[in-house]
Amino acid sequence: MNIAVIDGGTRQKGNTEILTEHAVKELDVERISLRDYDIHPIADLRHTQDGFQEVDDDYNDVIDRVIQHDILVFSTPIYWYSMSGILKNFIDRWSQTMRSPKYYDFKNRMSAKKAFVIAVGGDEPQIKGLPMIQQFQYIFRFIGISFKGYILGTGNKPGDILQDQDAWLAASEMNMKLKMMGK
Repeated sequence: MNIAVIDGGTRQKGNTEILTEHAVKELDVERISLRDYDIHPIADLRHTQDGFQEVDDDYNDVIDRVIQHDILVFSTPIYWYSMSGILKNFIDRWSQTMRSPKYYDFKNRMSAKKAFVIAVGGDEPQIKGLPMIQQFQYIFRFIGISFKGYILGTGNKPGDILQDQDAWLAASEMNMKLKMMGK
């Protein structure tokens, strides 16, 4: 099984990236840092005469890479009790992809995938991050992705995640689970 990390962090080497790297250490993963791409917000044209139109940005290049993987690890800081804006923009665009003739089998292909979520926040993330986890559950249920687990870690300033022993242990456990899934 091949793995893609979809990194919704806006800060390089941020707490979420550090925790995610621990969860995927010694695994062959493709890292897709959304901050490195120009992905426009969705323009909801599904009820217009012409429907969705092609957008001149990097989204199709990214989704083409994502589709190739069996396991997806969504990695995001918790911003205002939800996922980062760049990750939300990326997922919002799935609505367009589902209606694109180029991706006629998108939902079917995505439904064969397994997903994990790793998120770090500074304000009681184990409680206040739960609505975001529920949001991911709804997204995955709608698209058919099998949700295999999540980690909510605590960290505000760079490097704080290294002090969250529970999150670090959970990342080690996720690493073992991913290794077992890859066999």
